[in-house]
Amino acid sequence: MSESINIAAQSASFFTGFKLNDLWYLAGAAGHTLMIAALAISIGTVFGVFFGWVLSVSRWAGAATLGLVLDMFRSVPLIIQLILFFNFFPIIGLPLNPFAAGTIVLVFYTAALVASVARGGIESVPVTTRKAARSLGLTYWQELFYITFPIGCRSALPAWTGVALGVLKDSALVSVLGYVELLRASQILITRTQQPFIILAIAGAFYFALSFPIARITERLERRWQS
Repeated sequence: MSESINIAAQSASFFTGFKLNDLWYLAGAAGHTLMIAALAISIGTVFGVFFGWVLSVSRWAGAATLGLVLDMFRSVPLIIQLILFFNFFPIIGLPLNPFAAGTIVLVFYTAALVASVARGGIESVPVTTRKAARSLGLTYWQELFYITFPIGCRSALPAWTGVALGVLKDSALVSVLGYVELLRASQILITRTQQPFIILAIAGAFYFALSFPIARITERLERRWQS
C-alpha cells in the first residue's frame, strides 16, 4: 500500500501543469531556432548566389560537377543528411556538437536551394540588357554587380523568400541530433505536462512570430522595387 502511494506521489510530482517558466523555456528555444536558422539562411544564401553564378557561366561543366553535388543536397531528405553528417565526424576523430553539425548541414542545404534560385535570377536578365551595359564601357564585373544582380534579385526574391521560410521550419529537424530548439523543447514539455495542445499551439505561435517578419519585409521590398 505504501509503495503504491509513493509511486503515485512520484507521478504527481513528475506530471505537472504548464507554468510560466515553461513559456520562457519555449521562448529560449525559439531563440535557438532563430539563431541556427539565421546562420543557415545568411551564410547559405551567400554560398548559393556564388554557386548559382558558377552554374550560369559554366552550364555544362557546372551541371556535371557542382550541379551534381547540389542535386544531392536537394534530393536526399534533410533528416538523413543530418544524421549521416553528425555520425560521420566522430568516426574520423572530429566530433561535432549538435549545433555545429546542424548549422553546417543547413548551410549547404540552403545553398543548394538558393543556387537554383540565383541561377534563375541571373538568367532572367535579358541578354540584350547585358550587352547594352557592356557596350557602354562597363567591365564584366561592373555589369554583373550593377546591372545583372540588381535586376535578377527582383525576380528571385519571391522564390528566395520561400526558401528562407522553408529552412526556418526545417531547422526543427536538428532536434534529432539533440539540439534543444523549439520543437525539441516542445517535446520535452509535452512529456512532462501531458498537455500537447497548449504547448504545440504556443510553439506554432513562436514559429509564426519568427516567419512573419521575413514574409512582410520581402513583400515590402518587392512592392518598392515594382514601384
